[in-house]
Amino acid sequence: MEKHIQTPLIDEAVRALRAGDQVRITGVIYTARDAAHKKLYELLEAGEPLPFDLAGQIIYYTGPTPAPPGRPIGSCGPTTSYRMDRYTPALLAHGLRGMIGKGRRGQGVLDAIREAPAVYFSAEGGCGALLANYVKRCELVAFPELGTEAIRRLEVEDFPVSVFADCAGNIWSPYL
Repeated sequence: MEKHIQTPLIDEAVRALRAGDQVRITGVIYTARDAAHKKLYELLEAGEPLPFDLAGQIIYYTGPTPAPPGRPIGSCGPTTSYRMDRYTPALLAHGLRGMIGKGRRGQGVLDAIREAPAVYFSAEGGCGALLANYVKRCELVAFPELGTEAIRRLEVEDFPVSVFADCAGNIWSPYL
């Protein structure tokens, strides 16, 4: 079943999503990969403010390519999610409610998704150029020294994802 959601996510919207649902996201999502997650985690550990409020937000595990002329962003396909697993439970505990990536997650992340409540979305790997068409605006938010791994704020419209892991503990994958 295809569902349409708006960001920031509220708990009721998260609880209504089920593993296997096809979802279209409209609103703001943030990009962050390995290096940015490490920096966010270090800021949390030090009690420092984060560059954006995590409450109700979705982080997309992508490092977009430079924008071609007339476009807000270049190719922005998902990266492998398990590389963020070490940092994810702490981000979820501070209000993060969704993640977009590809591949499986560790048990600690799945437990934190249930507790938060949160949701892990899967984006189709290899479709970065197509996914860029759903991005309407892109702006740098933090850590420009990280290059493509810097945190960016994306405004998206009907961004297509699937629910891989829901907050009820269900997991879906077309590869299982």
